[in-house]
Amino acid sequence: MRFKCIIFDLDGTLVDTIGDIAAAMNHALLEAGFPTLSRERYAKIVGNGLRTLAALALPPEARDEKTVDTAYRNALSFYRGHPADFSQPYPGIPELLAELRGRKVKTAVLSNKADHLTQMVIGKFFPPNTFDLVIGERSGIPRKPDPTSTWELITELDGSPRETLFVGDSEVDVATARAAECSFLGVSWGFRSRPALAAAGADRIIDHPAELRELLAIRY
Repeated sequence: MRFKCIIFDLDGTLVDTIGDIAAAMNHALLEAGFPTLSRERYAKIVGNGLRTLAALALPPEARDEKTVDTAYRNALSFYRGHPADFSQPYPGIPELLAELRGRKVKTAVLSNKADHLTQMVIGKFFPPNTFDLVIGERSGIPRKPDPTSTWELITELDGSPRETLFVGDSEVDVATARAAECSFLGVSWGFRSRPALAAAGADRIIDHPAELRELLAIRY
């Protein structure tokens, strides 16, 4: 496998963020008087941004626009103050990224998390210049799986879709790669299961970051 660019999803791919996502959303649910959800439940419904998560976390009878908006805003406010209390990079990720940087492989992050929160999480866990580009959800630009941001990153990295590998842990990431006409590599250590990724159309799935080095013919 020879790729000029690698685009990584953030949540569930580079960093295990589910603890902080759950804490923020459960805070909003408690504020509104609704029951909280488990980390395991959140892992099954994250991936399409915090507002969509708010709608899915609320009871079905409470998913009117006003209630969803209030829950979203309360969760966002809490998350801004606690973006990485429980989060940690997955084992092997820092070493993989350091190796890619040393080999001068162009890398980027594309997340459906709000852009300023994406920058905060990346800045907390990874040294400056680990990635060439980092992009989260931005106003007026459709989120994944729409390919707009993926194509933007590929252009900025001076690559092409066929030279780009998209690495992610969810059905949204599979659909994003397909829409952008990139190759896709699924990771089984994230929020979705290996069967879920396979059912979504992932042709190849790995179980540890070291396997990506092997696929790219990178050796220590």
